[in-house]
Amino acid sequence: MPIIGYHASHEQVDPASLLKAVVWAEQAGFDAAMCSDHFAPWSERQGQSGFAWSWLGAALQATSLPFGVVNAPGQRYHPAIIAQAGATLAQMFPGRFWMALGSGEAANEHITGDRWPEKAVRNARLGECVDVMRQLFAGETVTHHGLVTVDRAKLWTRPEEPPKLIGAAVSPKTAQWVGGWADGLITINQPHDALKQIIDAFRAGGGEGKPIYLQIHLSYAADAEAALETAFEQWRSNVFSPPVCWDLELPEHFDEASKFVRREDMHDSVLISHEPSRFVDLLGAFAGLGFDGLYLHHVGQEQQPFIDVFGERVLPHLKRI
Repeated sequence: MPIIGYHASHEQVDPASLLKAVVWAEQAGFDAAMCSDHFAPWSERQGQSGFAWSWLGAALQATSLPFGVVNAPGQRYHPAIIAQAGATLAQMFPGRFWMALGSGEAANEHITGDRWPEKAVRNARLGECVDVMRQLFAGETVTHHGLVTVDRAKLWTRPEEPPKLIGAAVSPKTAQWVGGWADGLITINQPHDALKQIIDAFRAGGGEGKPIYLQIHLSYAADAEAALETAFEQWRSNVFSPPVCWDLELPEHFDEASKFVRREDMHDSVLISHEPSRFVDLLGAFAGLGFDGLYLHHVGQEQQPFIDVFGERVLPHLKRI
């Protein structure tokens, strides 16, 4: 049985409300949680973007859940700072914190004013950041000159066990590369054939025996039309495949790009239904692909109805798989 986690979307819900939501999620029966780490939302309609690292300390203290965060070191964040932040959380909450590392999106990274590199350079930069962070977790004093620069950095507060560094990938090519350095893989819901290719590539690249996680976007409401409308209103700016989603810079750019997205298009990237039993079937099928954890993201801004219904009518069935 995979763990069933709750995804906290900082782009859509203010931090105080999101903290209440993750407490509700634990009470409802979710096994774990993870969150995004954005500087801006994907759309002006979403309208939020709290600082994930402040929130994580509060969320770990308020619950007993293990937590992950999706992060992109290298441009907006210096890898030594992220290593320090991760080490501190792992020291305070042993065994409960992991990081999913990716190469980033211009929507967050452009704020530094530095040039947004091409994908190959971003991957190489991420690889350097991973090496730097692992050396810091090992207690080394690190000097590094490359796509990132580090000068005599040392972590003075370190946990007994460093946080897991999970690789984020949405394509087989990236998944294979991630398999060579990551402690696990996280990807997003796609057609089953595409997910199988990503899993196989990760394992072929060196990820055999390592955990694999899936973040699933879904929209639940009491009736079918409301579920579809929620997905369309909140998530139509998030339906674009790379490189579009990597390279647009501002919420208004995503809003402009999504002007011609139709309601029916939302089914390609979001699981939409008013029937809890339908989600049991869909999520059970994802679990059958071999994922060790499913992290559920309800794309609406109101979280409590989703948490309550899933806690009562979905999670108990999934936990019997």
